[in-house]
Amino acid sequence: MKKVYGSAAEALDGLLFDGMFIAAGGFGLCGIPELLLEAIKEAGTKDLTFASNNAGVDDFGIGILLQTKQVKKMISSYVGENAEFMRQYLSGELELEFNPQGTLAERMRAGGAGIPGFYTKTGVGTVIAEGKEHKDFNGQTYILEEGIVADVSIVKAWKADETGNLVFRKTARNFNPPAATCGKVCVVEVEEIVPTGSLDPDHIHLPGIYVHRIIQGEHEKRIEQRTTRAA
Repeated sequence: MKKVYGSAAEALDGLLFDGMFIAAGGFGLCGIPELLLEAIKEAGTKDLTFASNNAGVDDFGIGILLQTKQVKKMISSYVGENAEFMRQYLSGELELEFNPQGTLAERMRAGGAGIPGFYTKTGVGTVIAEGKEHKDFNGQTYILEEGIVADVSIVKAWKADETGNLVFRKTARNFNPPAATCGKVCVVEVEEIVPTGSLDPDHIHLPGIYVHRIIQGEHEKRIEQRTTRAA
């Protein structure tokens, strides 16, 4: 089965449709599948729902799709540093479902593991719990959260072999592995594709069974916050 494609547009061919649900990896500006997001922008796919830790910044990540108003709903835990997101949300143009960060990661992991839902104490007694089933265990109240299953997952890794085994680099690992597992189809962009068998099995972070399509490309290395000291 061929997994390596020549470009982001080729890798997404036949997968995109209006109103679809996409799970995206990344945290802040780290581990963002920027090439795939740009290809979605160019394809013009609209009314998208994204499950992602954050909504990017104004000119990077999911932020570029907010600028073109291709996103209908965000399922996120952090939405700061994005003026266009704030404007659309406050004006009622964009729907937002807030999730605590750990809950969002576990919802993705659960969806990928075939677990339809789980109980957690996180969010009990807050707006997060509104409209959700409550259940007591050993005298403690928990709320039911549903696993996430997306139409497509888009993630970024450091290395892949031709069968899709992935290695993430440091903090770029973040939300990428759980996002990768919860999509019906997983498309990955990497910095380097190496021959099958060249990766140490003990160093593989995500096995290729979860990965359907791969592209290699050049990526921008952004710094989220730069702090300097006067000389």
